[in-house]
Amino acid sequence: MELDKFRVESMPPSCYYIPEFITESEEKLLLHNIERTSVVRWTKLKNRRLINYGGIPTQKGMIAEDIPSYLQSYLDKVNSLKIFGDVEANHILLNEYTAGQGIMPHFDGPLFYPTITTVSIGSHTILEFYQSQDMTRDVCFKVLVEPRSLLILKDELYSCYMHAISEVDEDDISDVLIKNKRSSEQEICKRGTRYSLTIRNVPKTTKFKLKLGK
Repeated sequence: MELDKFRVESMPPSCYYIPEFITESEEKLLLHNIERTSVVRWTKLKNRRLINYGGIPTQKGMIAEDIPSYLQSYLDKVNSLKIFGDVEANHILLNEYTAGQGIMPHFDGPLFYPTITTVSIGSHTILEFYQSQDMTRDVCFKVLVEPRSLLILKDELYSCYMHAISEVDEDDISDVLIKNKRSSEQEICKRGTRYSLTIRNVPKTTKFKLKLGK
């Protein structure tokens, strides 16, 4: 797949947006498997809940764990794009956002290879970008993230811009700050429950658990 044709214009040249990266049937199967996941597997936060697959990234590194079989093919599909340099993705963060939930401006930070790839299913969202040095946090630009799409952020967008999702129930996709698929007329889209598969590489990884002494 030639990524250049999916580059989002009028942004730093390190944002790629691929609509319909997965099929509707794949989306339905993913939603089915996620809904079957035991509630005890989820970590509940104030504005979302999440599951780490592949291990828990920490400053000391990550002890690698198996990726569930129903997710492995999507990790492989992202790896086939060769966007992580000489390494491959080895971690999936599954997030659930219900309508009205979001996340504050943040960096993904140094625990990961400086590339984010996100497959979205279930509903759309709007991802907002902020310059890290701008403490007033005015939005620089936005990207409409649709169900079944793949969003890739790397280089300058990873290191120099924070990203966020506003806590709103609906979005005006005619917003002039939306750089990829803005509607020419006012169009309000109501949010539903969205799941994001954030697929990344954790460089510092071990495959074996250390044995603790007595």
